[in-house]
Amino acid sequence: MLNLSDLSRIKGFRFPRAVLGYAVWAYHRFALSLRDVEDMLAARGVSISYKTVRDWVARFGGQFAVLIRRERSGPADKWHLDEVLISIKGKKYWLWRAVDANGDVLDILIQSRRNTSAAKRFFRKLFRRWGQPRVLITDKLGSYAAAKAEIAPGIEHRQHKGLNNRAEASHRHTRRREKVMGRFKSPGHAQRFLAAHDQIATLFRPKRHRLSARSYRHARTDAFCLWADYAAGLAA
Repeated sequence: MLNLSDLSRIKGFRFPRAVLGYAVWAYHRFALSLRDVEDMLAARGVSISYKTVRDWVARFGGQFAVLIRRERSGPADKWHLDEVLISIKGKKYWLWRAVDANGDVLDILIQSRRNTSAAKRFFRKLFRRWGQPRVLITDKLGSYAAAKAEIAPGIEHRQHKGLNNRAEASHRHTRRREKVMGRFKSPGHAQRFLAAHDQIATLFRPKRHRLSARSYRHARTDAFCLWADYAAGLAA
C-alpha cells in the first residue's frame, strides 16, 4: 500500500504523495489513533509526529472523499435513513445518516435537534445532491413522515425499525472512531471528519460477506488502485 516508487511531492510538503495517502488511508481504514499511525510510518522508515498525521488527515481527507463520491455511480433507488445520538463537550447532538440499498453512505448531517425542521434540512441536503429516491426507509420517528409529506409527498415511505438495520449498522463505525478519538471536539469537527470517514471506509469495505474470496481480492485490489490514483492527484 505504501508505494515509494511514486516520489512526486506537493509543493511545500517534505514527503511524497504516497506517504500522505498512506497515512490518511491507515487512519480512516482502521480504528487507529494518530500515534498508532505515527508508529506504523516509523516502522516503514518515515519519521513524523502524530501532529503531522492529524494535519494530513484534516487537510486531505476531504479531498479523498470528494474524489470517491465523484467516481461512484448513482445511488440505488431505495434509501435507509437513521439518526443517532452523539455527545460533544457534554452537549447532545444528532447524527443523521442516509445509506442506499448498496450500503453506500450518501450523506450525513450533525444537528442539535431531532424534529421536523431537522428532518427537512437533511432531506433538502440529500435531494440537492442525489435527487429523489423511489423508496425511503426510516424508523418510526414522526419527524420523517411530517418532513416527507411537505417536501416529497410522492416518495414511498416505509417506517419500520426492523427494515432499517442497514442504516443502523452504519453507526457502528462511528462509535468505534468516536471512542478511539476520545469524542469529537465540536459539531464542525464531527461533520468534517465523518463526511470524509464514511466515504473512505466504505471504499475499503466491499461487502465481504457477499463475495467469494477471489471477488473480494479483486475488489480490494481495485480499491488500492483507485486510492493510488487519488493520492497522485492530491493538491495543496
